[in-house]
Amino acid sequence: MKIQNLNDPRKVAHVELSVVILCYKAGARAYDFTSKVMKMLDMFVPSWEMVLVGNFWEGTNDPTPEVVKDIASKRDNIKYVAVPKKGMMGWDARSGLEMASGEYICLIDGDEQMPHRDIVRVYRRIKREHLDFVKTYRLVRHDGLFRILISFFYNVIFFVLFPGILYRDVNSKPKIFKQEAYERMRLESDDWFLDAEIMIQVRRLKFKVASIPSKFYKCNYRNSFVGFCTIFEFIRNLLRARIREFFV
Repeated sequence: MKIQNLNDPRKVAHVELSVVILCYKAGARAYDFTSKVMKMLDMFVPSWEMVLVGNFWEGTNDPTPEVVKDIASKRDNIKYVAVPKKGMMGWDARSGLEMASGEYICLIDGDEQMPHRDIVRVYRRIKREHLDFVKTYRLVRHDGLFRILISFFYNVIFFVLFPGILYRDVNSKPKIFKQEAYERMRLESDDWFLDAEIMIQVRRLKFKVASIPSKFYKCNYRNSFVGFCTIFEFIRNLLRARIREFFV
């Protein structure tokens, strides 16, 4: 099964907000989350598009590619990308971000751990205060002690290596940026380091930034994708990124 990028030429002249939703292994559950997002955007955003990312590993029976294709067929302002994966979360996110044409671009996971209502909250904040970038931080978490401890130590290491960033919780989403801010960041990460790379670029480019509190829920239909190997991957990438800072 190979489902390629869909760029529907039927779209509004100006897109105010692009919402990129990472639907990896979401399957039929993507219907419910995207439906909630669509209803909310129709109410609060004058013009919007949605980009669904349903990339998959070849040889698996993941139904997600067909699901995102079906969702996109229902509305003119919904796009999707569903191609064989060549990387992890970062690769998926960049494949969706590259399709976004909105004045503002919002990135969120589609597993409902992050409330869909936060999309409008970060959108309103970035517009109201004329900012470059806005993110959430998880003030309340329901995803278990193991994940909370991993996140705590990861953030401590991050802020030690990259002082000057005053905004907590590197990996929290949704994240929203102006289109021109996204283009200036020139993101490269193919793995879980993408969130940290975004914050490093925000710091380097001296963007105008804000953050808002959020709740984070447990995913009840699958285990976390973050394990011990991911921790070492995070630390290795942080050290590598810090060394690169000396040559920028």
